[in-house]
Amino acid sequence: MRKLLALSLISATIALAGCQTKPPADAFKLNESSLENRQVQSRLFETRDETALLSSGIGVLQDMGFTMDESEKTAGLVTASKTVDATDGGQVAAAIFVALLGGGNMAIDKEQKIKVSFVTYPSKTASGYIARASFQRIVWNSQGVVSRAETLTDNALYQDFFDKLSKSVFLEAQSI
Repeated sequence: MRKLLALSLISATIALAGCQTKPPADAFKLNESSLENRQVQSRLFETRDETALLSSGIGVLQDMGFTMDESEKTAGLVTASKTVDATDGGQVAAAIFVALLGGGNMAIDKEQKIKVSFVTYPSKTASGYIARASFQRIVWNSQGVVSRAETLTDNALYQDFFDKLSKSVFLEAQSI
């Protein structure tokens, strides 16, 4: 009897494991902000020298305090990162207030690593290359736990990066 019960359970498990579930219809659908984010993160550069564009991007990132992590010239890819302080005065004040009320030790943001990926690829609609930058950050709190991981969407950050990149590409083209 036990063998029959065990055999039935094993058969049922195998039968259920073989069932496939269909993914949701919108599983691969991009959200509405994806196109807007891509436009903020991308610029067309009318140059035929992808290597010079990558080199300019590396120079701008280094000027912004980033350290190069990886570079793959043939793929048109550069990744860089920097670690900066993430202490927020509001969080510190709240932690002090909670501690005074006897609430214990409240974790506050301590350190963040900002990562950037910079990619270049040929434009399909115009002569030149598209440059795309994407900035992300990972924030650790005072207890060493990741409190946030997010893509930065501040338009001013991307505008500043691409303004500097445009100047650098121009100077590189003029051999200045």
